[in-house]
Amino acid sequence: MIKKNSPIPIYYQLEELIKELIEKGELKPGDSIPAEREYAEKYQISRMTVRQAFTQLVNDGYLHRIQGKGTFVADRKIEQPLQGLTSFTEDMKARGLKPGNQLIHFEIIPATSQIATQLAIQEYGPVYEIKRIRLADDVPMALETNYISANLIKGLTEQIVNQSLYAHIEGQLGLLIDHASQVIESSIANQIEAQYLKIKKGTPVMLIQRNTYLQDGTPVEFVKSAYRADRYKFMIQMKR
Repeated sequence: MIKKNSPIPIYYQLEELIKELIEKGELKPGDSIPAEREYAEKYQISRMTVRQAFTQLVNDGYLHRIQGKGTFVADRKIEQPLQGLTSFTEDMKARGLKPGNQLIHFEIIPATSQIATQLAIQEYGPVYEIKRIRLADDVPMALETNYISANLIKGLTEQIVNQSLYAHIEGQLGLLIDHASQVIESSIANQIEAQYLKIKKGTPVMLIQRNTYLQDGTPVEFVKSAYRADRYKFMIQMKR
């Protein structure tokens, strides 16, 4: 199982061994991982080597530590392909997960200079500011803030935004959402993000800014989101 004469580092061999058990389903999300001492004794290796393997598995999102309780198999990350424009609700349903929203804030505010520029409207024009926690099977995935021109999309209510905005815009208003641009960057959770996403302050997150447009090029929404990096990953296919 562990080849001590191999040129492959021992910590990496142990890391791959545990990964294989997780990927085969022999270790399931929420399962407790044996203590470092047990692995060290079983394979006759140092606890420092085991700790190095555990740390890398935690960094890669396979394991997570709970202080005072131990190390556990982490929930699998949700993978979102970066092809095609879909809503969060559509993404979760496509993966067999129950989408949900927890509305934190909903009001019409005057557009700041930045928001006005992103939505191609006049500064101080009325915009909906919608802050929601996006859920998958009742687990927080992202903290999302939407800005939408109130002159373009009229009659939004809390009931509507608690469902699917895209479904309302296209199905009820008959507007065709055509394309979007999206920027993704890494960051660490601030106090507010940590509170709503139920993670520790300083935990890695992915910050995403999306600008969405109608078929005629009119900006329909400006969205800023913080996604949990331990629960979400993005995948893109590239062809030369």
